[in-house]
Amino acid sequence: MAKLGPGAVVGGLTLGALAVIGLLAFQANGAASRAVAAVPSASSAAPSASATGSDRPAVPPLPAESGSGLRVVYSLKDQQVWLVDPKKPNPVLASFKVVPGNTLPAAGTYSVASRTAAGTGTDGRQIEHVVRFAQQSGTVFGFSALVDEKAPAPSQAPGTKTGGIRATRADGQLLWDFAPNGTRVVVVG
Repeated sequence: MAKLGPGAVVGGLTLGALAVIGLLAFQANGAASRAVAAVPSASSAAPSASATGSDRPAVPPLPAESGSGLRVVYSLKDQQVWLVDPKKPNPVLASFKVVPGNTLPAAGTYSVASRTAAGTGTDGRQIEHVVRFAQQSGTVFGFSALVDEKAPAPSQAPGTKTGGIRATRADGQLLWDFAPNGTRVVVVG
């Protein structure tokens, strides 16, 4: 068996240290990207179009019947989500449009029951930032974002119930960061 000289040992340690530094730099870059992605989208907590003079649609006000405390509010009628933290100067941290599946949850108060970083939706498409809050008549309801919005949906069996409530990737990241297990989700009509 060959002996390693001090130069080989130092060289190996140096390469190992560079590999660790490279990995940490890569992870830090990913964290920076997530931080940028976590900035509210253009629709999030934006002033009304008339106030800004832009073409951006006005964000509906937080529904009065949405409860109190830290919560996610989902309006079935407006297809809108609000992230609410009453301890902040502006309690509505973000608000954004969503696209529901073909089955809607009943109005009521729920809690985030489980979360999955990535998976496959009931429509067969790849999704991320899955935040589940209810199950009714065999249909699971939760927020998620499509990994590739341009990918065609595979065909599915007629009558398949889909309870996924889709947000954009940026808004899905906001909701994921805001709503750990146990967070209240208030669904209003």
